[in-house]
Amino acid sequence: MSHLSVEQGPSTVSFVERFAQSPQFDELFREGMSLVEATADYLDGEGRKAARELASPLSVIYATESMRLTTRLLEVASWLVIQRALKDGELSQDEAEEKRQRVKLRAMTRPSHIKRFDELPTGLQALITQSFAVTDRIVQIDKAMTHDTASAPPAALNPVGEQMKRLASAFSLGSSQRH
Repeated sequence: MSHLSVEQGPSTVSFVERFAQSPQFDELFREGMSLVEATADYLDGEGRKAARELASPLSVIYATESMRLTTRLLEVASWLVIQRALKDGELSQDEAEEKRQRVKLRAMTRPSHIKRFDELPTGLQALITQSFAVTDRIVQIDKAMTHDTASAPPAALNPVGEQMKRLASAFSLGSSQRH
């Protein structure tokens, strides 16, 4: 019969390190930065022309939502650049955390909450919708990265390790009772 040994304490895998080194991070970085670039191009070109053609009340909504879009994407870009700098070793974990705390990732609104959203130019609608999708993903990742594991109970930190300890204890108890 094999003997289970669980001498070590629970070891955790850093989500931050794993994610930053993953192809998923690289893809998210490209997607986020491409969206920033596409938005700048749109607002400086086609969007500027479309805004001039809007009636007064709708032009105010356009201006407001384009500013919200720009702000949201600046926060997304800041978060992505901080994570890449951490990945590339340009920032320490502490420096990255300090900078990350200045980034205010949040959903300011949703397209369904924007008055007359469906009357805005389709290009702006698409960029706003895409920005929420990227922001939502980053907010979820950021929450996972900053989750306070120190306050979590041991089983929540490493449920497999806890189960292994229980199994080892059960088998060692059972084998000592048989002898």
